Amino acid sequence: MGTAAGCEMRAEEVKRLARDCGFELVGVERAEPAPEAAYYQEWVRAGMSAEMSYLTGRRADLRNDPRNLLPSARSIICVGKLYNGPRGPISRYACGPDYHGVLREALRRLGARLKERAGPFEWRIAVDTAPLLERAYARRAGLGWIGKNTCLIHQGMGSFFFLGELLVSLELEPDAPPPDRCGTCTRCIDACPTRALVPTGKAQPAWALDSRRCISCLTVELRGPIPEHLRSSLGNHVFGCDICQDVCPWNREVPPTSLPAPTLQQLAALTEHEFHEMFRGTPVLRAGYDGFQRNVALALSNRGADDRPASSAA
Repeated sequence: MGTAAGCEMRAEEVKRLARDCGFELVGVERAEPAPEAAYYQEWVRAGMSAEMSYLTGRRADLRNDPRNLLPSARSIICVGKLYNGPRGPISRYACGPDYHGVLREALRRLGARLKERAGPFEWRIAVDTAPLLERAYARRAGLGWIGKNTCLIHQGMGSFFFLGELLVSLELEPDAPPPDRCGTCTRCIDACPTRALVPTGKAQPAWALDSRRCISCLTVELRGPIPEHLRSSLGNHVFGCDICQDVCPWNREVPPTSLPAPTLQQLAALTEHEFHEMFRGTPVLRAGYDGFQRNVALALSNRGADDRPASSAA
């Protein structure tokens, strides 16, 4: 965290510095409570956060105001970092280095560059582990709209990007949110095999993610057995799921990757040591060896144990 209050600077200069630090998307929003906080509390009370206790309780209340993280915050610099990986039994985002460290390091560079230009000011880094409604602020900062799959979608770059924030005591000109461009499309809703995207009965948001049914939550966050009535719907997924993004028309221009996807048989044959070596420094370690092998065994059962390269396409 930086120190003291500093002079002001133009938002356009901030954005240029953010792009220099490796972020493809950048925008600014005021560090004020977001109206979306009210629905977030409803979502938590409905039990849709599943076993993710870090989304509930006191950490849910902290999300009501970004100044709970930095009392002097006046602006939020929202950034997006694109990613891509092979289609396969492991979600694209988890095929590379753990994004938390990547984003934090780039945001540290941004904070240092801003300090060089603006002088001393207070700042704090946030990634998705911080109690902040980052998609709501990213939308308000102009990075994209919230799709029916609850992902943030950028018109030109789709939804395969990580989000990060830098809360600053600088007063910056805020951006405006883009229009919702999902229209009448329901491909993500129709393609979800566990029916995890549910109607809210509201105008905004009209759709919500029920984490109790989400393949990503079941294969990453859930400790213990996967509910029997959902097992066959998990298909070949062993860590995360990209179906609702893969079918999205706004992702049709995502460039292909040359990285090979592992087969389920290869994953099933991993010893615990090999598992830790193969996925060292990646988010996959979050599942743990036992949870990962639980998922692989279920995926093999769903596929009939053949050895063709797995695909997360719907």
